[in-house]
Amino acid sequence: MMKKKSIPASKPFLILFLCQIISALDVPLDSKLLEELSQPPTITHQSPKDYIVDPRENIVIQCEAKGKPPPSFSWTRNGTHFDIDKDEQVTMKPNSGTLVINIMNGRKAEAYEGVYQCTARNERGAAISNNIVIRPSRSPLWTKEKLEPNQVREGDSLVLHCRPPVGLPPPIIFWMDNAFQRLPQSERVSQGLNGDLYFSNVQPEDTREDYICYARFNHTQTIQQKQPISVKVFSMDSLNDTIAANLSDTDIYGAKPVTERQPVLLTPTGSTSTKVELRGNVLLLECIAAGLPTPVIRWIKEGGELPANRTFFENFKKTLKIIDVSEADSGNYRCIARNTLGSVDHVISVTVKAAPYWITAPRNLVLSPGEDGTLICRANGNPKPSISWLANGVPIAIAPEDPSRKVDGDTIIFSHVQERSSAVYQCNASNEYGYLLANAFVNVLAEPPRILTPANKLYQVIADSPALLDCAYFGSPKPEIEWFKGVKGSILRGNEYVFHDNGTLEIPVAQKDSTGTYTCVARNELGKIQNEVHLEIKDPTMIIKQPEYKVVQRYGQVSFECIIKHDSTLLPTVIWLKDNDELPDDERFLVGKDNLTIMNVTDKDDGTYTCIVNTTLDSVSASAVLTVVAAPPTPAIIYARPNPPFDLELTGQLERSIQLSWIPGEENNSPITHFIIEYEDGLHEPGVWHYQTEVPGTQTTVQLKLSPYVNYSFRVIAVNKIGRSQPSEPSEQYLTKSASPDENPANVQGIGSEPDNLVITWESLKGFQSNGPGLQYKVSWRQKDVDDEWTSVIVANVSKYIVSGTPTFVPYEIKVQALNDLGYAPEPSEVIGHSGEDLPMVAPGNVQVHVINSTLAKVHWDPVPLKSVRGHLQGYKVYYWKVQSLSRRSRRHVEKKILTFRGNKTFGMLPGLEPYSSYKLNVRVVNGKGEGPASPDKVFKTPEGVPSSPSFLKITNPTLDSLTLEWGSPTHPNGVLTSYILKFQPINNTHELGPLVEIRIPANESSLILKNLNYSTRYKFYFNAQTSVGSGSQITEEAVTIMDEAMASRQVDIATQGWFIGLMCAVALLILILLIVCFIRRNKGGKYPVKEKEDAHADPEIQPMKEDDGTFGEYSDAEDHKPLKKGSRTPSDRTVKKEDSDDSLVDYGEGVNGQFNEDGSFIGQYSGKKEKEPAEGNESSEAPSPVNAMNSFV
Repeated sequence: MMKKKSIPASKPFLILFLCQIISALDVPLDSKLLEELSQPPTITHQSPKDYIVDPRENIVIQCEAKGKPPPSFSWTRNGTHFDIDKDEQVTMKPNSGTLVINIMNGRKAEAYEGVYQCTARNERGAAISNNIVIRPSRSPLWTKEKLEPNQVREGDSLVLHCRPPVGLPPPIIFWMDNAFQRLPQSERVSQGLNGDLYFSNVQPEDTREDYICYARFNHTQTIQQKQPISVKVFSMDSLNDTIAANLSDTDIYGAKPVTERQPVLLTPTGSTSTKVELRGNVLLLECIAAGLPTPVIRWIKEGGELPANRTFFENFKKTLKIIDVSEADSGNYRCIARNTLGSVDHVISVTVKAAPYWITAPRNLVLSPGEDGTLICRANGNPKPSISWLANGVPIAIAPEDPSRKVDGDTIIFSHVQERSSAVYQCNASNEYGYLLANAFVNVLAEPPRILTPANKLYQVIADSPALLDCAYFGSPKPEIEWFKGVKGSILRGNEYVFHDNGTLEIPVAQKDSTGTYTCVARNELGKIQNEVHLEIKDPTMIIKQPEYKVVQRYGQVSFECIIKHDSTLLPTVIWLKDNDELPDDERFLVGKDNLTIMNVTDKDDGTYTCIVNTTLDSVSASAVLTVVAAPPTPAIIYARPNPPFDLELTGQLERSIQLSWIPGEENNSPITHFIIEYEDGLHEPGVWHYQTEVPGTQTTVQLKLSPYVNYSFRVIAVNKIGRSQPSEPSEQYLTKSASPDENPANVQGIGSEPDNLVITWESLKGFQSNGPGLQYKVSWRQKDVDDEWTSVIVANVSKYIVSGTPTFVPYEIKVQALNDLGYAPEPSEVIGHSGEDLPMVAPGNVQVHVINSTLAKVHWDPVPLKSVRGHLQGYKVYYWKVQSLSRRSRRHVEKKILTFRGNKTFGMLPGLEPYSSYKLNVRVVNGKGEGPASPDKVFKTPEGVPSSPSFLKITNPTLDSLTLEWGSPTHPNGVLTSYILKFQPINNTHELGPLVEIRIPANESSLILKNLNYSTRYKFYFNAQTSVGSGSQITEEAVTIMDEAMASRQVDIATQGWFIGLMCAVALLILILLIVCFIRRNKGGKYPVKEKEDAHADPEIQPMKEDDGTFGEYSDAEDHKPLKKGSRTPSDRTVKKEDSDDSLVDYGEGVNGQFNEDGSFIGQYSGKKEKEPAEGNESSEAPSPVNAMNSFV
């Protein structure tokens, strides 16, 4: 016995010694170094121990590991080697151990049930995964049963049994009616933990025929429905009516009225029962009672109290819920059901067992050759777990012997290790309720020293500040570090230096003489290396002339100085702030090199002005207050800020409150309006003052609320209309006692950053919110709508926790609870988060296209199942593109178009299609991660449409009776051209249109000679193409046949005769004389005979404004009614461009209202029926002549 005790007695010293060695050989997280060092395998990711898979999807068993060299992977199934090469349905991902089992080709998932284990191996050892039990989820159908209607008397109890099918995992039970509405539950009617529906007493309103129990299997996203259950409640009144109808008036009848009954337990039965629960799980105890009136349930724990902060009552207090149970929660729990007639109770004896949990998990060990070390594996549980060791996945008893290794229960002791001692050890702690498996490697390295800090690194420090010179290093054995100053300086020693374990040299107070070159030397038995760094000491930045407090009258000018002194090698920047914010954007503020000037001061300029000087190494600031006052009366009264309060005193000290009193200072001619109380927390934020409260200026005491675990001191500031006083001297300090936190972190969120994780974030509590030392956070999560228990971890000094290995995009219930050394904060509220999204797995199916017309189509698709979306559904994208035109049969550059339809739409319209074309499209679902795979390309064709106008129309070779027409085919035929339609009609000199002639021309023609036309005649042509759908838009043109040459010469001769020219000049002279006379008569004053005659007999053409409608008569001045020239010009090349032909039908068409000028100048010019108009002015109404025709042609 003495010998057995001597080993544990030596362990503390040995463990302490070896921990020092281990910490000295921590490998720095330097990427280049990590790539060069050998390392045994480490399992980084694996599937859960109990892995329930969806039988409709491929099975993915994850196993990821790292190591140097990269490890290889192998698997066992049910304890024997699993040769994946012999099963074509099983593949292993490249550079990974993850297995993918393809069951989409008809194989059953049940064929791959079993226990799987992954091994990752390299030359330094082998790591193994947990035993991963693969089981496909099951959602069996309800067994058929004949359900008899339930006929029950009013006031009696009733139990409707659900008896759901046994599924994997177990289903979630709920009761609904035929309308899929949840049945209301209350203290009288509620669902038990087993899914049955309990009625403490039935009422007439409980009569219905659609009590339906539903079982939801979340893993397969299926819901099974039990046959509806009918309940008929007979009330006493209806029974009495039935009896009365069958008895004579002389009979005595009457059913018993509804009688009240004392409580009776429906579940559990008997007076006692037992319950076993595992540590860390949720304990659920249930009592449901019958009785009238409805009983009320109460819970107690015999010999103790229900645990605070972990106890909850559910289902109208019929269920007692205790979260995170421990062995201390074992005991007898009594439920008491009571109503006005009595009570009944039941005792449940609870025993809390525990699956193994870690006390000390083994940690990786990095050693040098010849060193000693230990691996410690300690676990607890109920019953106590057994500890077993494996080496490289093999039980250590049959593993290859290692003379440096000795196993002592839960500890492996290593002595004088060598490089061949490197291996991966597994510790297995197991009892009847579960097991724990941990891998920890022993890596024996022999490495010469390396210095990771860059050579000749320059450090710059302000004088009288600490200087930290880095010398990051690695070596095995751990190198010794020495520092030298100068090239040939002696080793640095003494109190003026601090040598850190990581190699850093600290000079606590650096002086000017500390400037120089420092050499770091690292050596071990395998070598030596050194590195030089340089230190420069700079003069501190100082404000030698600070801004001072100023009082200035309104509309005056004020200036603040800020003169600085700084190191000549540092470039300072000066920033001015007002009330800790940027200066107003106002030209009245002038910033100089060493001052700030404010012109034309206003009341809003009142405040605190701060000068901040920054360099790359330090920052200093100084502030001054500006007070703006009105111009003083005569004699001037001096107004100033109040003097600070004094003689602060603390009395009535309590845990959460204290009384502060003070004596006000001098008011300085302006009454104190209020006092501001500030506090300093010397424990968490020394030197930082926070606002606490404020009180009226007539009050000199205040009762202050305090928080736990804060070292308070207070100061008071007096305020009047001029401004704030200087703060008072601080009060004495008062340290409040610690307590558990009062609040939990805010803004708790759960958003996955990767498809297999859940990132839980929160806002950390501030120092004074901790209420005590040891602030930590209990982070809990569980998958929503799955009968899972909460998983919890406790973390500190972080505001984020990443849960790995989650399913892709599933909802999680999340809560974060604060705790410290004194206990937990109140139970936090739960929030809903989602694990990370992944790209959608499947494409929309059943894509159908319905072509509506030649330019519009409608596309339909089946929605992608939400589970396959694997993220927040954002909508669907339709990609479509034109393959070719069916009329040209020529391919062109494919330009894909994309239409996005938001939400869960299953159809969409495709506008802007080209007629008679072949198109392709596909549909993709979109989530927050991106787009899913495309559906198979769907081909559709648009029908024919009407063609565009011919590309051009030329009229050439005019003769006396013929014209030649040439044209180009439409740019967009939009189908198969069947023919061209040519329409034409003559136009006379008054622009009247003659009869319309129509000619149909074969589609393969491109020119036509029109014969038998009238000579010297203008013709208008309308030309368009046709498909089987109809005619396209037309193009128009005009042309003139030539005249007889003899007639043309005669017309020209008459126009050149002298007598004709003289006659025209005489007519023009006469008209001019008449115009002059009329002008003189109209402008000459007085009455003349002609004037009187005009007054007596008004000219019908000279009428005043009509009085009835306010419009003008027909008279207008000749200057305002000049005739417009008639006729039109045609381009010499006789080609009408497409854009010029839009208005030709309006100009010449019959019965069409064209586009006219506001003065009506075109009215009737080209209409088919022209009314006679009186000749006005010098307008001629001569008949058409060849001259006019020639003029219009020219």
